[in-house]
Amino acid sequence: MKKFKIKSFCKINLSLRVLKRLSNGYHNIKSLVTFCDLHDVISISKIKGVKDKISFSGRFKKGVSKKSNTITNVLYLLRKKNFFQKQAFMIDIQKNIPHGSGLGGGSSNAADVLTFFNSKMRLKLNKNEISKIAYQIGFDIPVSLEKKNTLLTGKKGEILRLNQKFRLNILIVYPNVICSTKKIYANNKNFTLLRPQSNFYIKDKKKLIDFLKNENNDLEKTAIKFYPKVRKIINFIKSQNGCCIGIFSNMKSAVFAQKFMKLKFPNYWCVVSKTI
Repeated sequence: MKKFKIKSFCKINLSLRVLKRLSNGYHNIKSLVTFCDLHDVISISKIKGVKDKISFSGRFKKGVSKKSNTITNVLYLLRKKNFFQKQAFMIDIQKNIPHGSGLGGGSSNAADVLTFFNSKMRLKLNKNEISKIAYQIGFDIPVSLEKKNTLLTGKKGEILRLNQKFRLNILIVYPNVICSTKKIYANNKNFTLLRPQSNFYIKDKKKLIDFLKNENNDLEKTAIKFYPKVRKIINFIKSQNGCCIGIFSNMKSAVFAQKFMKLKFPNYWCVVSKTI
């Protein structure tokens, strides 16, 4: 097996409504999810021996545990199903997606490695079996199994894949604070009642923006409470020309905002990206 390289794209919740807390500790959410061209790079190759070699490189490798992470969990669960009993792998993840930023880098990594093994190693797991394994690793990993715009309807974990490609111009800002998703959800007191919703059809960016104007992120207030820097970033981005609810009308405006952001907040990491 030669060395394979996989691009593992980050996830963005364009809207997020928290409906209720479930008995298993997770939350039932309604969300419109997209993926953008910011990505980690995963290198995979077979090695001799019985022990895997998992490593992390890149700017955002700090803080990721080598012993317990989403990749080791994928390998553990596959071996539990009697795959790879006598085969070890060398896997390196170049972390270009900030760890603890809420961009789902670890979840995307796990989903892509799981999909890769099923395809290249001919595991012959069907979609339902893959989803079950993904769910055991993390609640949002099944969403990342397909890098398509996705609607979480809030109905028993229902996932609807959308054919539309939004191609949005966005500015991603990370204030170098590791944000605990678990902590945010545990302390969230903002819940939305699920209202009847017609089929989701968005044919162009204008209709998408109109839809998002009536949406919210129920975790925003809680995130700001624990990480006050978030409010400054949100207010700054909203004040930029050509920007509506964090989405820029063109790439030129997004790049200009990025340059301004670097001047105003030189210690923050920020990147211009486009949804895929």
